[in-house]
Amino acid sequence: MTSIPKPAICAVLFDYGMVLSTPADPFAWATLRALTGAGEESLHHSYWLHRDEYDRGELTSEAYWQLIAKETVFTLDAAKLDALRAADVEVWGQINRPMVEWAHRLQQRGIRTGILSNIGDAMESGLRHKHSWIANFTHCTWSHQHRIIKPAAAIYQCAVQGLGCPAASILFIDDREKNVQGAIAAGLQAIQYTTHAEFLLAMRERGFGDLLDN
Repeated sequence: MTSIPKPAICAVLFDYGMVLSTPADPFAWATLRALTGAGEESLHHSYWLHRDEYDRGELTSEAYWQLIAKETVFTLDAAKLDALRAADVEVWGQINRPMVEWAHRLQQRGIRTGILSNIGDAMESGLRHKHSWIANFTHCTWSHQHRIIKPAAAIYQCAVQGLGCPAASILFIDDREKNVQGAIAAGLQAIQYTTHAEFLLAMRERGFGDLLDN
């Protein structure tokens, strides 16, 4: 039986958090704790409890932090809100340098690149301000703008349309298995990012080694 060849990749689509960024920065997280005065367990619970609503654009950053302030019992004024927004950006603001540098090499070769991220309004604007290299991506799909988060099928279609490539010709990279499976269900090719060494191995095993080479 003749195997059907894989479509050539015309674009690489990256998740932001834990792919283009490193895991949460502990020093920035400590700043959030200091600003809120909340204990670790309490802040962690509230921070993640409402995160999907924030990422989906159902909550603005102000409404998101108001909920956290109510639950962890601290006073939220304009100055503290600005400080919390800034610290939250820093939590996810440290870059995964090998992946960012690879994206740059792909761009130099003329390969389209995109970002598809579950992200809230202030996080998007803060990261764009912090990282000028985000502007070099062909297209960015930010969940709060579309009121959809991964792994809903519609968010992948937004990214496909933005990149202007057939879904089967786009390689998506995400750290969460459910988001990888969502991409595959939407017709994209996808690889889960765990460690960089395992990612490089998976790329070559899957026949994508040419994308890694200059």
